Amino acid sequence: MRISAMGPNAYLIECDTLDGVHQAYRQLREQKLPGIIDLVPGAVTLLVRHDATRVTADTLTNALRDHDTSEARTDAPRVITISVTYDGDDLADVAHHTGLSTDEVIEAHTGTQWTVAFSGFAPGFAYLTGGDARLHVPRRATPRTTVPAGSVGLAGHYSGIYPRPSPGGWNIIGTTTQTLWDLHADPPGLLQPGMHVKFVAQK
Repeated sequence: MRISAMGPNAYLIECDTLDGVHQAYRQLREQKLPGIIDLVPGAVTLLVRHDATRVTADTLTNALRDHDTSEARTDAPRVITISVTYDGDDLADVAHHTGLSTDEVIEAHTGTQWTVAFSGFAPGFAYLTGGDARLHVPRRATPRTTVPAGSVGLAGHYSGIYPRPSPGGWNIIGTTTQTLWDLHADPPGLLQPGMHVKFVAQK
C-alpha cells in the first residue's frame, strides 16, 4: 500500500488489488477519522479528500497500519436485488458475440452475484465485476447519444446500470425501474463499493 499526496487536500492510496481497496475503504469509513471529507474508490486506488489541517499521510498510515490487504473479508457483504426486464436493444448482438442464445445470456447475467467495484462516469453509476466470464463483450463500436435511465448494460468484464439519461457505449441488454441515485438518501448512491448485486429477470 502506497500513500501519495494529490494536491493540498487529497491523498491517493494505491493498493495491489480491488479487494485491498474495498478493505481500506471500509476501514476508513468505520473509523470516521476527523478531517476526512470523502472517500472515492477506484479499481486499485482510494482517493481520500481531507481537511489538510487535520489529516496527514502519517494519520492515514497509522489508521491502516494493521490493515492486511490479503486478509479475507469476514463479514457478509450486503446484497442488493435488482429486477430487470431483459428487452435491451443489444441483447441479440451480445448473444451473437458470445455464442449464447438470448435466454442463455439472461441466465448468465442473473446466475452469478456481481460485486460493486467502484463508481464513476456519472453519479450513481456503479461498475460491477465478478459476473459470468462468458459475458465479456467489447463496447459498442458507435456509442449512442442517449441511453435511457435504468438501462442495464455490459462492457468488457463489467456490468452497469445507467442512473440517468446520458450518452453511452455499453451494450444494453435490459431495463430496470430501480432508483440508483437519490439526493435525499444517505448515501445518495444505492450501490456502494463492496456490495453484491443479484439481478433477477422480471416476469
